[in-house]
Amino acid sequence: MSRQILRVNVSENQIDYEEVHEEYAALGGRGLTSQIVYDEVEPTCNPLGPHNKLVFAPGIVTGTVAPTSGRISVGAKSPLTGGIKEANAGTDFAQRLAKLGIKAIIVEGGPVKSGYKALKLDNNGAELVDAEKWSGRGLYDVYEEIEEEIGEEVGIAGVGIAAELSGSNSGIAFNDMEGMPSRYAGRGGLGAVMATRGLKFVFVDDEGAPGVEIEDRETFDRGRKKLADALTSHDVTKPGGALNSYGTGVLVNIINEAGGFPNRNFSRGSDDRASKVSGEMKAEEIEERKGQRPHRCSPGCVIGCSETWTKEDGEDPMGVIEYESVWALGPNCEIYDLDTIGELNRQCNDMGMDTIEAGNTIAVAMEGGVAEFGDEEAALGMMDEIREGTPLGRILVNGTEFTGNAFGVTRIPTVKGQAMPAYDPRAIKGIGTTYATTPMGADHTAGYAIATEIMGVGGDLDPLSPEKAELSRNLQYSTAVIDTTGHCLFTAFAVLDIPEGLEGMVEEVNGVLGADLTVDDIPDIGESIIDLEKEFNKKAGFTKEDDRLPEFMREEELPPHNDVFDVPDEVLDKVLS
Repeated sequence: MSRQILRVNVSENQIDYEEVHEEYAALGGRGLTSQIVYDEVEPTCNPLGPHNKLVFAPGIVTGTVAPTSGRISVGAKSPLTGGIKEANAGTDFAQRLAKLGIKAIIVEGGPVKSGYKALKLDNNGAELVDAEKWSGRGLYDVYEEIEEEIGEEVGIAGVGIAAELSGSNSGIAFNDMEGMPSRYAGRGGLGAVMATRGLKFVFVDDEGAPGVEIEDRETFDRGRKKLADALTSHDVTKPGGALNSYGTGVLVNIINEAGGFPNRNFSRGSDDRASKVSGEMKAEEIEERKGQRPHRCSPGCVIGCSETWTKEDGEDPMGVIEYESVWALGPNCEIYDLDTIGELNRQCNDMGMDTIEAGNTIAVAMEGGVAEFGDEEAALGMMDEIREGTPLGRILVNGTEFTGNAFGVTRIPTVKGQAMPAYDPRAIKGIGTTYATTPMGADHTAGYAIATEIMGVGGDLDPLSPEKAELSRNLQYSTAVIDTTGHCLFTAFAVLDIPEGLEGMVEEVNGVLGADLTVDDIPDIGESIIDLEKEFNKKAGFTKEDDRLPEFMREEELPPHNDVFDVPDEVLDKVLS
């Protein structure tokens, strides 16, 4: 079975299947989305105008039995950063799409402001159907209705109220294994790109699908076993290990103790109250409330870092509250109540917003005088403003930098317009180097230096040392490759420490493609992907001055270490040169 590219123009009501170009044949995931965006999108175009395109691409091994490989990449020119963007999610939507033989979906045309459509895909083909009846509504109720109407065994990708408002903080929601809209390609405002193409949902039914063709089954199976063995033996990823037991929230206490856990809009790096929202505390609450922990974002995941959080009475499940979400909607706003954080997280999911961007937005709004830090009701009220589309809501839905500028805030924690995740770069300088230099804007997943600086994975480095250029570069290259294969980023914990696991990942790819890649090829492949992304941004008008952290982080000391971000500009300029 040869894979195909599906090209969809909603405004023209046109769907075309295309053969895969030779230069795309060995690509998948981020490698493919970035290549198509580079090839087909004018870098200087308005991200919400007619010339932008949205690309969905499962990874190279997604849809096979490769462990922890249910990832999808979504790419476009970002309304938030103005540059190229790849947002990544774990979901069986990706696996279903790959099994149908679809290498990528390219959504083009528009802009459309009303009359939304849904794209239905199955083994018999594709069609556009009316989706206007689901417009302006919360996604939890809508996803439940969709499953009642078209069946539970269907992958769903959709956008919510935030995208309908053309918000730069709007993501794309994929249903989890219980059908809830809790798996997000959240960053960069790609939901608004999808909505302005006129597309509200994509439904994927893989019943009877032929599956992913594997060119060399023996090599693939050998690699799959090596990687599975590594994942199930490493302390971070194994059953009963850190992620399996406590989810990503296991990092709350760890990063707080390291002095890099941003509180009160990045004004200090630790707080004695952090343990109230830790992964350990959350796991206890989930057990008491009869939620689910561990949980998997997609079939075939052997790590199981996800969960299902419920209200105190055990009702109203909402899906996972990740480490980043707990921090952004909690301590960064000086909120230390898991139920309030859970409700804020639910509102983000329901309206289709990235929780990192939303939490940072609330924090800078508090800094700007919209509310007091720690005011839980005011934070929830900001969500209501967005839902109702008020003038304040339209400011908030456009993200942290937009909101900070609107209210005259000088402490705005963004790079290239995108809000920072839950690691203060003044206390953990490798991750700060990644924030500054990745083409994606402030993004921890682009080169997760926390693994080495804090967790001792792949080495052991002092987080306060500014000499992190090589670490960030190597991680950015390897991450681009992992995102291209379709594996979860968390597989990196095992493959950084267990060479056989990395060999296995490469052998899986060789098995699917019939290729002869080696581990030594990884840096070159990663560099080629990032060079392409950098070139797009350069054509869009980015310069080296965009590869910088905010002024306040270079000048304002962060307690408790009382350090600043002191990686020299000339070093930042050479990270990806």
